Order: sequence, then C-alpha cells, then structure tokens
Amino acid sequence: MELAEYADHAVRLVNTEEPARRTDSLVSAESVRTLFGASSQAARRVTHADVTRFRSVRTRLRAVFAAADQGHPVQAVDLLNSLLLEFPVSPQISGHDYLDDEGRPRWHMHLAEHPSNATAGYAAISAMGLAFHLTRFGPDHLGVCRAAPCCNVYVDSSSNCSRRYCSERCSTRANVAAYRARKRQERRGIAGPGPLPSSPGGREVSALSSAPERS
Repeated sequence: MELAEYADHAVRLVNTEEPARRTDSLVSAESVRTLFGASSQAARRVTHADVTRFRSVRTRLRAVFAAADQGHPVQAVDLLNSLLLEFPVSPQISGHDYLDDEGRPRWHMHLAEHPSNATAGYAAISAMGLAFHLTRFGPDHLGVCRAAPCCNVYVDSSSNCSRRYCSERCSTRANVAAYRARKRQERRGIAGPGPLPSSPGGREVSALSSAPERS
C-alpha cells in the first residue's frame, strides 16, 4: 500500500460516526475489524476493549480534520503531531504487491503493522497517512462535508482544492437544495410584495411592523 492510501484509514474511522444524526456504527469488535479490511492480520488481534480505544482515536482524528477545515492549520498539525508521537510507525520498504511489466517489484514505502495492539497499529498508520497527505497537499486539503447535516470527513487530492463534499451523493443533494432555494427566491421576486394588511382599525400596517419577530 502506498503512503498516500493510509489517509483513507483515518477517513474510514472518523466516518463511523455521524454526530448530527447521533449514529455510531463502531459498536463491536467485529465493526472494528471491518475497518482493517479482510486481508489484514492486525484485525485478528481486535478485542472488545478496542472499541473504546478506537472511539478515542476517532475523536482526536476528527479534531484534526475540523481544525484544518476551519482554517487553523497550526492547530491541525499540533493535534496530528501528538498522535504521531503517541503512535509511532514502523516503516519498511516493500514491493510484493506491485510488479512491473517484467515481474520485478516496484519498491515503495510500507508501514508495518504495530506489534502491540490493534488500536495502536490502526492509529499509527492513520496518523502517518494524514501527515503524508497534509505535507504533500497542505492542511486545506483535509475537509468536512458541506452538505448539512452530514459531518463526514474527506481528503482532497485535487490540485486546486476544489472538493467540498464527502461523496457524490452529498454533492448532488447540496446542488439540488441550492437549485430549489434559487427557484423559491425567483418565484418570490416574480410575485412581488402583496397588498399591505389592514389593522383592526382599518389602517394599513407597514411590512416592517407586520413581519414576525425572529428568535
């Protein structure tokens, strides 16, 4: 696996929770194992105790995305550095998964699975993946979905930092909502203001005084 791909581990973990909808799919050891993928040996070391530990790491990773998305790059880097210090990685040169046309390995950096426990291993590769992505593309390429109430996170690999949504589904939903809002405003503009309402005494009431108060 290339270093850039490890950032997806962080995204997968953070997006197991949707705070606005109060949903959380990280509820069992089995749900933790699915984050690793079927081929991962580390998934076999997952126990029920890892559920709580994974949730703690998830909160810290979300804070990195939130800080970057809100325009606080130094805070995002500080939060990420604290994870890197607590969960160090074990880099190795690998080539067994990538062969060229002549069958020779395409050497690349690989992060070895942490020997201590499942949470430490997953946290280490997630933090390193985000660190690689952040230093290559910049903190503004870590984002939180703009399609409310979705709070999913994403990593943006585009050259112009144009991504705003976690998925095509959220992008479509946001565009449809914006289109409908424009149409409503257009209809209001065409209709124009209606006749001023009358007070009980027969006097016309101004539009300002008749407008409902906003809380």
